[in-house]
Amino acid sequence: MTNLPTPSAPGQDKPPLALRLVALCITLATPILLVMFSVRLVMTPLFLQLVYNRPGFPADFYGFTTQERLRYAPRALEYLLNAEDISYLGNMRFADGQSMYNARELHHMQDVKWVTQVAFIVVLVLAILITVMIVALIRKKQTRPLLRRALLHGSLLTLAAIFAIVIVAIFNWNVFFNAFHQFFFESGTWRFQYSDTLIRLFPEQFWFEAVLAIGCLTFVAAGLVYLLAGRRKSEYDI
Repeated sequence: MTNLPTPSAPGQDKPPLALRLVALCITLATPILLVMFSVRLVMTPLFLQLVYNRPGFPADFYGFTTQERLRYAPRALEYLLNAEDISYLGNMRFADGQSMYNARELHHMQDVKWVTQVAFIVVLVLAILITVMIVALIRKKQTRPLLRRALLHGSLLTLAAIFAIVIVAIFNWNVFFNAFHQFFFESGTWRFQYSDTLIRLFPEQFWFEAVLAIGCLTFVAAGLVYLLAGRRKSEYDI
């Protein structure tokens, strides 16, 4: 007589709550880490080169050449990432000796630096914690499927979120741009004259292309995570 398999008790194969919480943390952290990785890639001189030299990128009505933009803009990015005070930008002068940035621009750049550095510090801590969690799950064969599912869900969540954000940015840029600034900065502190240096270096078209670049980079990164995590169990055993 053939022995029939004994039915498993309800919940017998379900991972412990602690491990499921770890997997949930990995899933939720995936979009944040991938987006911030893409943001960091965009905050480079290479991206400035690509944008400013793109045919059709708006010229500066007040006279900055492409080469001048490429000379001044990287210093603004450097300020956001280094440990220097605002004099790093405040000491910059035009050829006639006039200050390159006015007081409102310098105040805004201080705000941007604070937001940028806090964000990267938080993401660094998060990346360390998630790495520890991934290592903990990948060490044991029994928990590798849980890691695989967490990464799959995280990549899908990232793809969905980025798709939604890019669609909003493309079809309702003003709402997206204003909402972003109102969330991170005090009202009225981030609007400038077209003649101000920040607008001459970083017009709205620059930010539109930066958002698209971040979206594309994140989309590719999430796709790679999905493909790697979705490989057959027989290949990677996760």
